[in-house]
Amino acid sequence: MMRFDDFQLSDALLTGIKEIGFEEPSPIQEKCIPAVLRGEDVIGQAQTGTGKTAAFGIPVLESVDMELRDVQALILTPTRELAIQVSEELSRISRFKKVRTLPIYGGQPMGRQIKALQQGVQVVIGTPGRLLDHLRRGTLKMHNVNTVVLDEADEMLDMGFIEDIEQVLSYSPEQRQLLLFSATMPPAIRQLATKYMRKPRYITMNRGEVHVPQINQIYYRVLENSKLDALCRFLDSEEVDLAIIFCRTKKGVDELAEALAARGYLSGGLHGDLQQEQRDRVMGSFRNGDLELLVATDVAARGIDVGSVSHVINFDIPQDVESYVHRIGRTGRAGRAGVALTLVTPRELKQLRLIEKETGARLQPRELPSLEEIAAKQQKSWMTQIEGVIQSDADLKLFEDMITQLKEQFSENKIAAAALYVAFSERFTRSQDQSYNFGETGAAPGMVRFFINVGRNTNMRPQELSKAISEQAGITTRQVGKINIYDRFSFVEVPEEVAPFVYEALRQSRINGARVNLEPARPRVRS
Repeated sequence: MMRFDDFQLSDALLTGIKEIGFEEPSPIQEKCIPAVLRGEDVIGQAQTGTGKTAAFGIPVLESVDMELRDVQALILTPTRELAIQVSEELSRISRFKKVRTLPIYGGQPMGRQIKALQQGVQVVIGTPGRLLDHLRRGTLKMHNVNTVVLDEADEMLDMGFIEDIEQVLSYSPEQRQLLLFSATMPPAIRQLATKYMRKPRYITMNRGEVHVPQINQIYYRVLENSKLDALCRFLDSEEVDLAIIFCRTKKGVDELAEALAARGYLSGGLHGDLQQEQRDRVMGSFRNGDLELLVATDVAARGIDVGSVSHVINFDIPQDVESYVHRIGRTGRAGRAGVALTLVTPRELKQLRLIEKETGARLQPRELPSLEEIAAKQQKSWMTQIEGVIQSDADLKLFEDMITQLKEQFSENKIAAAALYVAFSERFTRSQDQSYNFGETGAAPGMVRFFINVGRNTNMRPQELSKAISEQAGITTRQVGKINIYDRFSFVEVPEEVAPFVYEALRQSRINGARVNLEPARPRVRS
């Protein structure tokens, strides 16, 4: 087993590495650190959570000449959040070597950054646009830079930074080392590598090498109109320390963060439309534990690296596999256990299966806990709160007077139970299931009968209809009941408990290439 001592690093750096709790190098660190120390150009393909920051950070810090106060390494990141994260991690690693690092990004006063650069900085981490501003002004000088790092290069490409990156590289010395790290390798990234790198060593982490065994990947099948209630049930039934909740849109972030706050959760939203001061405030509160739930878009969450995140929750399922891997990599850090939860509506089951196929991981289905189970689990917390108030110096006289008046009509047990109901029941009384009421459909007891507007005219056969319902609604073919197919329409029965999922999945869908519409059947008229 390889250890950090095997890399022949300086004592000051080894002390810093041990102080922050690194015990042995991750697979990408084991491969990258020696290559970077030898001065080779490196292409590292690895997902978030594999330890890639230390993979390039440790050898970069080791190579810094402490006698020289000039910038010797430049690290480009797609977002200000990631620039800050990388700077903080490098500062922790080099705590005893005392390398001077500086994050540079837009939204921060230019004058403050210029002053910091003038005082002498050895490693600069920044976003391409702001770095280019400093290079053009002459406030950032590259003549002593011997290493340039492109971190999350594919994200910089997606955000339109490719031209800025090339201009930054044009300012760098000809004989410099270039390190490129990316989760994916689209053609534009390969072209960049071909143009600017010299015989790069290609290091990739296969799925088996990406250390994510402690991430418990699960999903809940939910209806679109009950996603918020499903999320709240999960939060109330699990021990959630810090969680990042992903939404697809900025509007979705605002609405969900507001809805969670209204229900009493410590939540905050993060997306690209926020001012830098607001973003810093939200992230600061999340890091300090003042916020338990951070609701964010994919872009806003780039570079967030809070080691104590216990849960990642996909409120909206990601649109591509890379985003899913990026998201779940925010939990299960530094050997900790983590949970990745995905809420999946019937129409999203196909995307879930694609994610499972591409990642080689099988997400475990879970049933949402009942309201009674949640209430039972919350009782201990409620009792602790009440005991705390009783043992404190809180002024209870107003409430004691109320109890005196109520005792004239009710027993003390009834009064206490009613008070608890007023204090704690709000979340449960409004978290009722929002399901469909199909009424009488002429089905067998416990079943719902649906009408479908296609039949033999589209070559529909019972086995094909049963398979389509199973795949699209996420139920087994055994759960599909009686099927009747006629020339131009069909009927199918399914159990009441899965009927809402079948209805959401199949209405306005396609079977055998034909667009179908599914509606609750009318009760049969018996003569």
